[in-house]
Amino acid sequence: MAGERAVGLVRELHRAAGGGLPPFRAEGLRQVLEEMRALYERNQADVSEAKSGRTDLIFLIRFRHCCLLRNQRCLLAYLYDRLLRIRALRWEYGSVLPNTIQFHMSAEEVEWFNRYKKSLATYMRSVGGEEGLDLTQDIKPPKSLYIEVSARLLVSVCSQRISPPSQVRSLSKAFESTEASTSFYILLFMLCLTAFYPLFYQGLKVC
Repeated sequence: MAGERAVGLVRELHRAAGGGLPPFRAEGLRQVLEEMRALYERNQADVSEAKSGRTDLIFLIRFRHCCLLRNQRCLLAYLYDRLLRIRALRWEYGSVLPNTIQFHMSAEEVEWFNRYKKSLATYMRSVGGEEGLDLTQDIKPPKSLYIEVSARLLVSVCSQRISPPSQVRSLSKAFESTEASTSFYILLFMLCLTAFYPLFYQGLKVC
């Protein structure tokens, strides 16, 4: 039946477990292309006769043309889906694929994979500063909605100075009067509140 070989290629790819890469069917592809060539040649001959008055061939010509389009869609879907799976293998295994997977790839697919990994490496070197950015690390999101984050706040109060230099005061002089001491504690409290309020608010959301 016309179009059965092309559909068989798509079905075999669909039955591959876990999105794996089945062996490349070069012989199946060749048979589908030969079938398409035969359908096209028959249509060319019948079109010439249909122009001479044989209108009964029009439906057969349309049927063959639909078979050609169907085979074309199946072949494109087969090749494109294999490329998508090969691209996913680069993110899963890295720049070097296992021999068992390379054995299932055609020469053209191996060449496409090498070009893709070079393009990806060039892009990762161009972002993230001098060392680049490895996009293949930590590509899976965390399972929990909330993650524990430890933060440490360092406030160097003793190194604070007020300009001009004539108004510089040390901490020992700031504690001499009650008013200065109160102002100091208010300032320190505001700094702590500003630093720890996001963590405190996040803790309330978790609770």
